[in-house]
Amino acid sequence: MVARSQSSAMLSQESIFVGANKQTQVSDLEEVSKVVAYGAGTTIALWKPIDSAHRGVFKTLKGHSAEVTCVKFVKGANMIVSASEDHEVRVWKFKNLEDGEMDNVDCFQVIKHHKHTITTLAVIHNLLVIGCADGTVSIWSFICDQYVLQDGFSVQKGVFPLCLTLHEVESNQYILAIGGTNVNVFIYSVLTSTEGVSKIEFAAKLEGHEDWVKSLVFRETAPGDYLLASGSQDRYIRLWRIRTNDNIESSEKDEKKLTLLSNKVYKFDITANLHVAINFEALIMGHDDWISSLQWHKTKLQLLTSTADTAVMVWEPDTVSGIWICSSRLGELSSKGASTATGSSGGFWSCMWFEHDGRDFVLTNGKTGSWRIWTSSDGLLWDQNLGITGATKSVTDIAWSNSGEYLLSTSLDQTTRLFAEWKYDAHGGKREPSSWCEMARPQIHGYDMLCVEPISNTRFVSGGDEKILRSFDEPKAVAQLLRKFSGIEIQSENELPESAALPALGLSNKATTDVDENESDDDPDARETAETKNISYELVDELLHPPLEDQLQRHTLWPEIEKLYGHGYEISCIDVSPDRQLIATACKSNNAQHAVIRLFDAQNWNQLTQVLPFHNLTITKLRFSKDNRYLLSVSRDRLWSLWERNFENNQFSLISHKEKPHSRIIWDADWVPLSAGSAFITASRDKSLKLWRLSEEKESTSVELENSIKFTEAITSVSAHRDLFNEKVLIAVGFETGSIRILSYKSCFSEVAEVNWEITPADKINRLRWSNLVQSGKVLLGVGSADTSTRIYSMEVSSILD
Repeated sequence: MVARSQSSAMLSQESIFVGANKQTQVSDLEEVSKVVAYGAGTTIALWKPIDSAHRGVFKTLKGHSAEVTCVKFVKGANMIVSASEDHEVRVWKFKNLEDGEMDNVDCFQVIKHHKHTITTLAVIHNLLVIGCADGTVSIWSFICDQYVLQDGFSVQKGVFPLCLTLHEVESNQYILAIGGTNVNVFIYSVLTSTEGVSKIEFAAKLEGHEDWVKSLVFRETAPGDYLLASGSQDRYIRLWRIRTNDNIESSEKDEKKLTLLSNKVYKFDITANLHVAINFEALIMGHDDWISSLQWHKTKLQLLTSTADTAVMVWEPDTVSGIWICSSRLGELSSKGASTATGSSGGFWSCMWFEHDGRDFVLTNGKTGSWRIWTSSDGLLWDQNLGITGATKSVTDIAWSNSGEYLLSTSLDQTTRLFAEWKYDAHGGKREPSSWCEMARPQIHGYDMLCVEPISNTRFVSGGDEKILRSFDEPKAVAQLLRKFSGIEIQSENELPESAALPALGLSNKATTDVDENESDDDPDARETAETKNISYELVDELLHPPLEDQLQRHTLWPEIEKLYGHGYEISCIDVSPDRQLIATACKSNNAQHAVIRLFDAQNWNQLTQVLPFHNLTITKLRFSKDNRYLLSVSRDRLWSLWERNFENNQFSLISHKEKPHSRIIWDADWVPLSAGSAFITASRDKSLKLWRLSEEKESTSVELENSIKFTEAITSVSAHRDLFNEKVLIAVGFETGSIRILSYKSCFSEVAEVNWEITPADKINRLRWSNLVQSGKVLLGVGSADTSTRIYSMEVSSILD
């Protein structure tokens, strides 16, 4: 049992970094508050792009158990509808839009009708249409405060819906357009009443595309006159003119008119009094890859398109000829030969735009999970603004710098990211309030990243899903960036490399100073390095805010200085001794031969001759004691081992282990502060947290269990703060479900802070780390989770001391 303290300490959310899913309908905009909701892993992230404080994601909604595929706001109803690969559709209700915070959001209905992944949604007023990966489409009416199933059908044999759009042409009379794994757009008429859907009929099949249809969107140009835009994998956009009743031209009614050279007209009736005619209006071509998303402007006849060719374009009809032309092109120029067909996963996935304070805002999310923002006052000149970033796959490890001023994270999305607090503007003025941003992306790798640990404030070592470790040095330009915006002083500036270069081939970032300044300009190696040289001092000086996504990818890499070899399988964990002399590593293993600890000298990078064997399965965590004297290892084999270091020759000897310390995998361990004595904590899948005390008896050291507590769920991470608070050890505990508990320990475990379920991650906590820095009376806690998020929390020191 855990004793509950009388303290009312609370963990406050400082920042959330989470990337958007790679889905074409993953995001939507609430037009009143200008809040964006997007699918991020299994959660729905809420973000306000017009927030001048740049706080980023302020809330995540938990409930889905698989990747979110679709998110839609129900206009005028204060509701969000989301769909997922867990086969469920969830309906969320928020009480108000005051300041766009949406603090009170509750899921009040879960639709479990379908048995496969939900691929697309369309919602308007009281009507919801759901498309499923099994080829079925279901229609639901909002009756008595919940959606009720009205009808279901399959579009065509072998056709799976990928996009839906719904438009009300007259009261209770709708047109439903469906696109999918077919070259045609399928049109249905829908009639509703107070009791729900009274009729749904197939109306037309629009022909013209040459590949799957990925996006559909309606726009009303005049009463009874509409445009339907369809985007396809054939790289083209087709516009269809839809007219009703009196808007249908008399020539279109002439059944005897020759159709060989004229545009085919699709005609149908929704009711006896509502006639509809559809004809092909225009073909828009100019993209080099699949069309992913389309959005009409709310007030102007302009169409926004995002594609897999890394371009975002704005299209509008020429005032003289009426031909649709590209008026603005945003994003990047696509690489020659790089396309979806050749295996490229680049480009943009979804897009949206809106007006605010006389400016147009264009938003799009890309392959790295980040959001990019462009703004324009005249629709011609566009400026790129600071967006938000985050990992797109499980965050496997996090580590604070030695000073505690910035946070490093690694992820299965093959990146290492650096987050720091944005405290100062470009002119040195203090920002109130400050916010956390991604300031650098030191490593973009070809393997999934698994672990990271700083060696100093300007150097770290990381391990990925490969057999080697890589060490990196901070370049001068990034150091300047951190000093400019975060107030982090540059250490040993003369010893830092100028910048990094990413070779055309290979996985190593090279320091640009490695190129001899005396080499000829004609030398191809020197020329390649010059072409790939990263961030320059001039660019740093010109930045008015932290780096944008394209700058993070290209200009904030850290040069790799060393590779460490020795392991036979993928690296599983790393730790660096507090004196910065030794690096301890382990790799994945299913036998004792490879379940060993290898040690490296952090000064000369040589591997120590001694290898530490004990475990039989993968070592999950390595931790040096705060006094550098001991090395602790925990493993999947449910055992821990304690090694003592001989400082004269850096040799280690096994001094203690227990036969059955835990009954399940030991996921994590940490040492308590030195002022609390020699003791360490182990966290296991058996739901127990145990504190072990070292005691020296004559010439031997013994380790005994001092205290143990049991929880109701598996523990996956634990972190003890370096300092004591009110003579108590401050402990953060992470669980398999994503929940977090803050405990203290003196003679027993006590709960000191309540962590609200709404602000915790939605999946397994992979790593918890307290920052050594105590600033403005607060301590900071970093959290890396399998829900793809990196989170930073703070807690008032005064509340801990109560």
